[in-house]
Amino acid sequence: MVRRIDFYDDPDAPAPNSLVPSVNVIVINEAGDILMIRRSDNGNLAAPGGAIDLGESLPQAAMRETREETGVLCEITGLVGIYTDPRHVILYTSNGEARQEFSIVLTTRAVAGKPTPSSESQEVRWVPRDQVEALPMDRLMALRIRHHLTGRDTPHIG
Repeated sequence: MVRRIDFYDDPDAPAPNSLVPSVNVIVINEAGDILMIRRSDNGNLAAPGGAIDLGESLPQAAMRETREETGVLCEITGLVGIYTDPRHVILYTSNGEARQEFSIVLTTRAVAGKPTPSSESQEVRWVPRDQVEALPMDRLMALRIRHHLTGRDTPHIG
């Protein structure tokens, strides 16, 4: 099984050996709830997302990753930010890939489907907006969600 370990500003982190553009998707339903998954590779709660494949646009990747991980179809509504902090290194233990963070975070509106777990998500559920920040999750995922919740006028670039 692939295991993912997130390091942040950690002297014990492996040196990055790849940079892969990826997308995280903050999906909102009509009630204003946020769709959250429990990742299969590390058990953390997170917004759905993953790597952008060759030949795929950012919007296509966002919609594909959300559908694959959650069973929910969505449409893009905005940009939360672009996150490229070189102090965030993600280690995949199955192949030794140590990836430097490069994630574009979008907001979307759910248009169809029912939250359904997959091989990449042990759990999928709608969480009321005012309860999301209290969930246990990686500090950098929490930062991305907090940026969305604060309703910033401009996207985060960093």
